Amino acid sequence: MSKIVILSRKKIQFYSIIAAVVILAGAYIGWQQSKPAGTPVKNVSGEGTQVLQLVTGKFTAVADNGKNLEAYLFYPGTVVANKGQPVELRITGINGQSHRFEIEGLNISGEVHKGKTTIIRFTPKEAGVYSIVCQTHGDSKSGGPMVGYIVVQ
Repeated sequence: MSKIVILSRKKIQFYSIIAAVVILAGAYIGWQQSKPAGTPVKNVSGEGTQVLQLVTGKFTAVADNGKNLEAYLFYPGTVVANKGQPVELRITGINGQSHRFEIEGLNISGEVHKGKTTIIRFTPKEAGVYSIVCQTHGDSKSGGPMVGYIVVQ
């Protein structure tokens, strides 16, 4: 048995508008998600600054013998910067009370506290790989080594 559905002009217009809104919203969301991380942004002075973001993280597990295991890390483990372009490195403390760190080769040091963001500004002058080393978690006894990397191209 066949059914015939008759739609009024107002219902067709209403459904057309809803369909257009859904399509436009999907296109906008897809476009926003396609932007790469670390995209340069304009700061107040007008020069391009690359904003890189890291967080402190922690893995926990229980070994077969019942011992609690933990390891700390920077996430993401590697960020990429451009040589000669100003960088704003934002490190947010999520796990652990505090993390003293040093960026080897750039003569930068600082400390990240849980619930706060430490901001470091610098302009890398040479390409290379620079280690971000946590001095609080430097070996396996203290939940480390906690190391991240800045790759300068």
